[in-house]
Amino acid sequence: MKRIYYLSTCSTCTRILKLISTEDTELIDLKKQNISPEDLDLMKTYSGNYESLFNKRAQKYKSLTDDEKPVNDGDYRSLILKEYTFLKRPAAIIEDKVIVGNNTAAIDSFIKEFGSKN
Repeated sequence: MKRIYYLSTCSTCTRILKLISTEDTELIDLKKQNISPEDLDLMKTYSGNYESLFNKRAQKYKSLTDDEKPVNDGDYRSLILKEYTFLKRPAAIIEDKVIVGNNTAAIDSFIKEFGSKN
């Protein structure tokens, strides 16, 4: 199974998707379909916790009061399932691995796992 969650309106997601071969990969636009609880739980299994999948740079996160901000793994899971913007992106599931985010190491992992379009 190869699946990538992304935002079609995100220029960074679009740039990364243009770098890699997405043949035989299910692409899921988070604005149209939020991540399923099963996929989120699978990603947590590979990443170790929900916090590592959580986008703390999201505008909605910054607008949360201190009482609304997540304090445990269950809180992170609930927020990601409630609102797509809280999932760090792009996020990929590749067999028994997960790649999340857009830092240099993540981009290198995307290219390694999916292959370059060049």
